[in-house]
Amino acid sequence: MAFEATKREWGELYAFFRLLADGYVQAGTPDAKADETVRFPVAMIQREEHDGTRRYTIEKEMIHIQGEDMDKRVPREDFETVADLILEGIRQADTDEVTSPDGVEEFLDEVAIFNLEAQTDDRTDFSVAFYQPDAPLTGFCVRSCFGKMFPLMDGGRAANFKFEQTGVKFAVPTVNKINAEGAEDDVISRMLMIERLGGVLKYNDVADKIFRSNLSMIDLHMGRLLGEMTRLMWLDGITKVSELTEEIKKLNPLKIKDELISKHGFYEYKIKEFLLALAGGMRPAKLYNGKDSAIAGFLFVTADGQVLCYQRAYRQTFAEFLFQNTRLEKGSTEKDKYGFLERENGVYYLKLNLKIGLLKR
Repeated sequence: MAFEATKREWGELYAFFRLLADGYVQAGTPDAKADETVRFPVAMIQREEHDGTRRYTIEKEMIHIQGEDMDKRVPREDFETVADLILEGIRQADTDEVTSPDGVEEFLDEVAIFNLEAQTDDRTDFSVAFYQPDAPLTGFCVRSCFGKMFPLMDGGRAANFKFEQTGVKFAVPTVNKINAEGAEDDVISRMLMIERLGGVLKYNDVADKIFRSNLSMIDLHMGRLLGEMTRLMWLDGITKVSELTEEIKKLNPLKIKDELISKHGFYEYKIKEFLLALAGGMRPAKLYNGKDSAIAGFLFVTADGQVLCYQRAYRQTFAEFLFQNTRLEKGSTEKDKYGFLERENGVYYLKLNLKIGLLKR
């Protein structure tokens, strides 16, 4: 009997099967293409299943599967066949829900896979041993162009920046009129109305103290930098992180010397460090101390089904990939509680929310 799953769920399983079938993964370039000169041999993949940890060791013609109640060998070509079936099924689907292609469910039963998305506590999807089965494991998150990707940082209330409303003092009826302007998610209309009425939105602070501290680990002024970048996204409609960084260089919100900006690449460097921290597991509402997490890289599945490897060990390439392939997104104003004038200790503030996602290529 066929079943349905999302393209994202199928994408993770596809990447897993593709690595087992190929026995290697291609290194990715900063512009999300395969680096034909670098490939990493895959010796073993460790994945969490409903009954515990499974190890999938690549032998010459077989995959040796070992788990709590499992020890069997399955031909590698079977994994390749099923990976191709999944890819074709995803391509033919008109909606985000994809029905399991013929033969896939039987194969999943044979290898006892019941969770299309691995259930892990460390937020990795699976771990890979390169070159030899007993090599140190590298934990990966799968990001697939097939369906809706998990954001690199899902805003949430903790990722709000506070902008103080200055310039003129608005009466309560005026504030109510501003807050009633446009649809609920039409934040830009309210920002422009404040400006038309003589108000000025001046960056104040990161709303959440944990997120403020996390950002301070990268730079004491990181909140202001990201806050201004978020404001620019709303005002100018620019979403790509690399393009927003170019605009920030012109604005120079931190008032640093031109030499630091042009020769040292200050703003690019700070944004890349922030993106690497996010990729490694930093979250707004969870204390971040700079230590490496279990997530050591991304496996990025392109629209044509190629799996590209980005990992912490190749830091510059990973950072450049994130810099070139991320964008600011607009989260729900209702869920994330931003985009309206709010009174706090006699002062009005407007909050803007930071949410970062990966571009689809």
